[in-house]
Amino acid sequence: MTSNNLSGKIALAVFVAALGYFVDAYDIMLFSIIRTKSLLGIGVPQESVFAVGIQMLNWQLVGMLLGGIFWGILGDKRGRISVLFGSILLYSFGNIANGLVHSVEAFQWMRFITGVGLAGELGAGITLVSEIMTPATRGWGTMVIASVGVLGVVVASLVGQAFSWQTSFFMGGGMGLVLLILRLGVLESGMYKAMVEKKTHRGNFLSLFTTWPKIKKYFSPVLVALPVWYIVGILMTFCPEIGKALGLATPPEAGQAIFYAYIGLTSGDMFSGSMSQLLHNRKKIIASMLAMNCLFIGVYLLWGGISLPIFYGICMCLGFSAGFWAVLVVSCTEQFGTNIRATVAITAPNFVRGSAVILTMAFKILTPYVGTVAAAAWVGVGTMALAFLALRNLEETFGKNLDYVEPL
Repeated sequence: MTSNNLSGKIALAVFVAALGYFVDAYDIMLFSIIRTKSLLGIGVPQESVFAVGIQMLNWQLVGMLLGGIFWGILGDKRGRISVLFGSILLYSFGNIANGLVHSVEAFQWMRFITGVGLAGELGAGITLVSEIMTPATRGWGTMVIASVGVLGVVVASLVGQAFSWQTSFFMGGGMGLVLLILRLGVLESGMYKAMVEKKTHRGNFLSLFTTWPKIKKYFSPVLVALPVWYIVGILMTFCPEIGKALGLATPPEAGQAIFYAYIGLTSGDMFSGSMSQLLHNRKKIIASMLAMNCLFIGVYLLWGGISLPIFYGICMCLGFSAGFWAVLVVSCTEQFGTNIRATVAITAPNFVRGSAVILTMAFKILTPYVGTVAAAAWVGVGTMALAFLALRNLEETFGKNLDYVEPL
């Protein structure tokens, strides 16, 4: 294959992976954006929207957790491309079906099924791109994927506010089905195909837990990423309740808060990805962004009640500080060998997303005892403490050669 052909294949893979994550991000956050509108639409009483909303979010997150394990193993056993096709089919049809439901029971099952489908997209795309690009340049590729991808949430915010909740789900499913056509020209990773020819044992998820060093290496990026989903799953999703407790006369809308946060997140991903490439270091960038997280979480909880414009401005700053997601995802991909890489890259982000179940439950349990704002603060303190402790164990992987097999 000529260098021009190879460059074209790489560019296509990055482009399609970025669009895949765009649709994935749209669907992941869509429920948070249209939570109130959709639940009221199926007959949930206003006073139950908060509790039922947590229940629905948790069903989706549990689906993503289980789906991450399934797609991760499949990605190492059957290839990265198989995950990219299978996952998008499942979550596309799941979203379309979600727009047709009329009961809480049917709604929660559609969130679960869609969650299973959503679990495979990001990790498979990042793994594929990381394996076909050079060690020095793959950070640029993953930065493009993450930066373009999170714009899907910005679009979901606009769609969720402009259209009915049913149409919002239909559009998500429709975009996924259109993306399938673009996937036809993407080729499998040559690194993966070479490993398959050697009959290497691969995709053993349980092997990640056989020794303490492996357990630490696997869970370190998961814990470092917790603040991203604390910001999204607590501070943005439940901002109407938090804003009211902060004293805002007009409670903020989750859709608007998520819109501004993800504009910030897109900028943050571009900033952290670029700085990581220029400084040839991932850990220092992640540490700097985590410190910024602490600052803006404090500002949100102390001064977010001044006015609605200031509240949304703080949401944008919070999103920017959470923009180390791009750097962390590629770092996670670089931690393990080719025979277990997809399993790690797909399961780890979904363990992060699944951890939001614990965060939301802690928030719900604490709220009656200490109040909404204090509950959010205590969950944030615990989340940030775990992230900084885990960062110490995260391996610096910039420029690491990925063409090796992990002992299982």
